Amino acid sequence: MAYQDKGLGVPILRRLPMYLSLLKEYRSQGQELVSSSQLAGDLNLESIQVRKDLAATGIVGKPKVGFPVDSLIESIENFLGWDNASDAFVVGAGNLGSALLGYKGFSKHGLNILAAFDNDISKVGKKISGKEVLPFSKLPDLVRRMKVHLAVLTVPPEVAQRTADTLVLAGIRAFWNFTSVQLIVPENIIVENVDLASSLAVLSRKLSLALERSE
Repeated sequence: MAYQDKGLGVPILRRLPMYLSLLKEYRSQGQELVSSSQLAGDLNLESIQVRKDLAATGIVGKPKVGFPVDSLIESIENFLGWDNASDAFVVGAGNLGSALLGYKGFSKHGLNILAAFDNDISKVGKKISGKEVLPFSKLPDLVRRMKVHLAVLTVPPEVAQRTADTLVLAGIRAFWNFTSVQLIVPENIIVENVDLASSLAVLSRKLSLALERSE
């Protein structure tokens, strides 16, 4: 069973990056103050929900004034840990792993991908978006030596659990799991599953219903 944060709901964590993106847009336009009502209106949320979400970060706004945009951005980034980069390894340098290695936006969110690992000798030694692909056999030692605690898992499903087991023993504390496998890990290990199939199923169903209503 993976670790769960019982003190904070996951929906809040998913909303905070939306606030952050919008706040940075406000800042680029020269806006210095923002109210929870403005954020709620622009994001189509309830104002009371926004106030509760922001309060969770520890910031306190001023009545009838709102929040300083810069301070609110800093508060959210600090709360999410995005002001302190987390080093990570990508495990699996296939199509998805390669795409993630090429994404430049991770550094803005506190994720610093150091390297990729794979068992495929045709990939080992190559560089993908400036990141070297190393043999998987070197991964456990490098996890320990470099004190990396986060693994981005993009390996084939049939080896996902075995790979996770090896990484946990090496010292990995958290997985960003892009495989379709529900990993079985100790309770103190964090797993965030990215279920592309489920997301696509929701999208497809919503599109189907929308098309039916428009006919």
